[in-house]
Amino acid sequence: MKKLFAILAVMGAMTFGLSQSALADDAAKEPAATEQSVDKAAVTAQAQVPNQSTVQVDEEDEGIHKALKTKFIEGTASFMSLVSIALVIGLAFCIERIIYLSLADINTEKLLKKVESALEKGDVEAAKAICRSTRGPVASIFYQGLMRIDQGIDVVEKSVVSYGGVQAGYLEKGCSWITLFIAMAPSLGFLGTVIGMVQAFDKIQKVGDISPTVVAGGMKVALITTIFGLIVALILQLFYNYILAKIESITSNMEDSSISLLDMVIKYNLKYKK
Repeated sequence: MKKLFAILAVMGAMTFGLSQSALADDAAKEPAATEQSVDKAAVTAQAQVPNQSTVQVDEEDEGIHKALKTKFIEGTASFMSLVSIALVIGLAFCIERIIYLSLADINTEKLLKKVESALEKGDVEAAKAICRSTRGPVASIFYQGLMRIDQGIDVVEKSVVSYGGVQAGYLEKGCSWITLFIAMAPSLGFLGTVIGMVQAFDKIQKVGDISPTVVAGGMKVALITTIFGLIVALILQLFYNYILAKIESITSNMEDSSISLLDMVIKYNLKYKK
């Protein structure tokens, strides 16, 4: 947009200069030409300003990345490597859970319609086959309930509730490790902070003088470890909250679908088990 405004400004200045030169006398042609050259130079300089600002922004962005790399290297290798390992392992657990939950989330309404259509025809085996061919915890719960459809509604309900608890445990599997690394990352950072401060006081004791140059090194390393530990914890916390929201959504679908399955089983028993 800035370049477009600059081009329009150049065209406007040129048009204005031509009109002025056409209306001016022959004696005033040289001053008009001089004014046109000055206007063009000013517009050209304005057009170059956005380019310079863009270059400055790019340099600032590169400076931020370089600063992060530099600060990461300046931190002690022992604690910074531990924080990095916590980030990598925590992200691995998060990605595994996200993939598992994405595969577990299915279109429950479509499954319910297929199972209901099969039960209305009295074909329990077809309903079981539909559940076996469908992935996810909802289909597994349906299959367990249909396996005991001839044993009464009470047995079906207990089976659905029991197996629903098992599937909920599968959904939450590995989440405790994510919370562990969320708590571990800032703890490692704080530990590096404390050790850095102890090192700074050791230097003060050896030198016998409290000067900024003596204290600055240890304090800088201490603060850097804390910063990166908090950053890792924030990243993992965002993924963990997304995983919890996904688990709640799937669990809610499991409960609603289980109630619908019980209703379908009751209708089936009333129709075919008289």
